[in-house]
Amino acid sequence: MPINVTLLWLIAGAILCLMELVLPTAFVAFMMGLSAFVVAIVSLIVPQLSLQAFLWLGLSAALILLSRRLLIPKRKKLQEAFIAETLTEIPAGKDGRVIYEGNSWRARCEDRHLAIAPSQKVYVVRREGTTLIVVPEDLLH
Repeated sequence: MPINVTLLWLIAGAILCLMELVLPTAFVAFMMGLSAFVVAIVSLIVPQLSLQAFLWLGLSAALILLSRRLLIPKRKKLQEAFIAETLTEIPAGKDGRVIYEGNSWRARCEDRHLAIAPSQKVYVVRREGTTLIVVPEDLLH
């Protein structure tokens, strides 16, 4: 007795969805499984296996892209004028270290001719890669 194509899509969908439980793949396998379930329903109407495969590929790609946009949290941007504290001296025109949001960051003074002593409050004005650009608190007062 030949196996029904609809049954194959249902089995493939179930296996892919269950794989997500065992191997966390950031919803990729789960979305591919959901696509297989949709194609199983469509296979009752469209008997051509090649069209079903293309539909499955297209639906899988669309669902994966959609789930990434909806489920992956947006990185929060560094907001202006947050307070940090220098851990080391920031020599004029060179980098030092600050403690910001509980982490140690490389930092540089926005005014390249100004040095900042250790244990001073500074304002974070922007970020350039992994380096925070800061100004001393007393400069703004």
